[in-house]
Amino acid sequence: MPEVAYVDGSFVPLPEARISIEDRGFQFADGVYEVVAVYGGKPYALEPHLQRLERSLAELRLSLDVRAHGLESIIMEGIRRSGFADALIYLQITRGTAPRHHEFPRPAASPTIVMTVKALKRLSPETYARGVAVISRPDQRWKRCDIKSVSLLPNILAKEDAVAAGAFEALLVDDAGRVTEGSSTSSFCVRDGVLWTTPAGNHILPSITRAVLIQLAADLSIPVRQEYCLLDEYLQAEEVLLAGTTTEALAVVQLDGQQIGTGTPGPVTRALRQAFLETVDG
Repeated sequence: MPEVAYVDGSFVPLPEARISIEDRGFQFADGVYEVVAVYGGKPYALEPHLQRLERSLAELRLSLDVRAHGLESIIMEGIRRSGFADALIYLQITRGTAPRHHEFPRPAASPTIVMTVKALKRLSPETYARGVAVISRPDQRWKRCDIKSVSLLPNILAKEDAVAAGAFEALLVDDAGRVTEGSSTSSFCVRDGVLWTTPAGNHILPSITRAVLIQLAADLSIPVRQEYCLLDEYLQAEEVLLAGTTTEALAVVQLDGQQIGTGTPGPVTRALRQAFLETVDG
């Protein structure tokens, strides 16, 4: 089945997709993106993703009416053309092509809209059953992590440190010693049976999967506290888990070389993962 690309109104085979060298996404990382999982031909939580995209565009003062442009129809057409039952949609919108100056182009350029549709490569059942190891790294990102910007270099460097250490992910820790989130995931820990996660704000991305798991925890009568936790509190937690579009709900069994809890996925993580899978099946 083909991997599909969409560039400014046209679907093309992925290898043929092109943008201008003067696109501000390439020159300045002046753009935003979304990643949507597709299960059984249906985009998962598409409406919250589109709402977050609208917010990111507004925060960057990037003028594009997501609804009027028909992005939902474009996404569905991309899924149809690819033929993948389970797919990963990557959507990027930049301020467009203009001569290279730091200020916004005047008059405004037409935004560049790029989308790719690829097969969704889910983690193996064995990975979920076993859990993963992570490391911690300083959070060196800019102060507007709530915007899903394409400017991800600090995240990339932290992720590369994790890969080099043989770990799955890097948990980011701020100057006060508090865990914010992972380099490409949201994070939770379980302490005394309570699910803790960093509060929403400009220091974390408003993750769609994070919001789903918080709601599922409430449905399961698992108490939730949206408050900061120190790295030491993560190390001493009964459970630690990661959440994300491709990660779903995944247990962490080792952090910075130290075993978390029993060293196996705990009951809260297992319950949340099962509840998540039921939302996918539904």
